[in-house]
Amino acid sequence: MRSKSPETTERIKSFIFEYYRDFGRSPSVREVAKAAGISVAVAQKYLVWLRDNSEIEYNGRRGISSRSTDALVDNTVPVGIIGSISCGIPQTEEEHCDDYVRLPEKLVGKGTFFLLRASGDSMVNAGIDDGDLVLIRQQRYAEPGQIVVALADNMNTLKRYLLDSESKAYLHPENEVYPDIYPENELTIQGIAVKVLKDLEKK
Repeated sequence: MRSKSPETTERIKSFIFEYYRDFGRSPSVREVAKAAGISVAVAQKYLVWLRDNSEIEYNGRRGISSRSTDALVDNTVPVGIIGSISCGIPQTEEEHCDDYVRLPEKLVGKGTFFLLRASGDSMVNAGIDDGDLVLIRQQRYAEPGQIVVALADNMNTLKRYLLDSESKAYLHPENEVYPDIYPENELTIQGIAVKVLKDLEKK
């Protein structure tokens, strides 16, 4: 790029910082272009220019960061958003990461986390509604009474983990219209639900 607009450059750098601060991840090139009021092609040229002048880090795709955003990474943990999880009849789910966010370590604690979007109404009495994002700490064990993501008979579901009088594990829905689930095969714990993120305003 032969020349650059100082105003556009500062606008782009400020937007990258504010976006990362608000969402915990890098903006897309399209989002940068919209914020700066320029085309996607021009925005990409600005990003390359800023990278070549050591003002940002840019991998040519969505990986855009700066010294200012690097400071925001401290004391945060990366959290992948992985599709949805059944809160009704267990469903087979393909595990794929739709996106990443960063959350404060003080909020979530230590560990490896991912977010799942609840699907169904079997956990409503536990405060988990259809469409809520549920923060899961990845681990392979659970204490009775904890809400877990479990693989039961090759199907994933979000339910409360309990033991019966014979110490046999089963999954309990928090909605009286659904029956308890006693897996025919081994029940595998994939993670523990630790927080629920929900919209308070209807969209």
